[in-house]
Amino acid sequence: MPTVSLVRDERTDHLVGASPKDNRAYAKFLKAARELKKGSITFSWKEPRSGAYHRRHFAILARLFDAQEQFEDEDVFRKWLEVGAGYAVFAPGTDGQMVAIPKSISYESLDQAEFEPIHEAVMAFARSAYARAYLWPHLSDSDSWGMVESVMGEFM
Repeated sequence: MPTVSLVRDERTDHLVGASPKDNRAYAKFLKAARELKKGSITFSWKEPRSGAYHRRHFAILARLFDAQEQFEDEDVFRKWLEVGAGYAVFAPGTDGQMVAIPKSISYESLDQAEFEPIHEAVMAFARSAYARAYLWPHLSDSDSWGMVESVMGEFM
């Protein structure tokens, strides 16, 4: 399946291919869509990932990591949050028990529209009573809530 990059032409305010190759592929798609009588046509698209949103996500995680008391490795901490948020697949481990394997959140694997709900789920899990009790075991429920909110509040 071809990948087509589109840009808005400043002179005409129309979408056009970003290169001559993209222009040809886009014209071919438009022709097929206009001539479609029966059947279907399928296309997919990606919303470019917002660098600012991505950086904010990782800044929040870095601050949470610095504030928590359980993890020594920031990558392991991030993967734990992603699994807790439900962004994982499950497979049998070496003992036959199911284990969670976090999915990738790389720029290549997720666009902005796909990344936003994962960010929200990670933030919700970090605020959960389970996560707070694990990350700050010596704090009361209300104190651990205050801890996570003070960290996340820096980014609101």
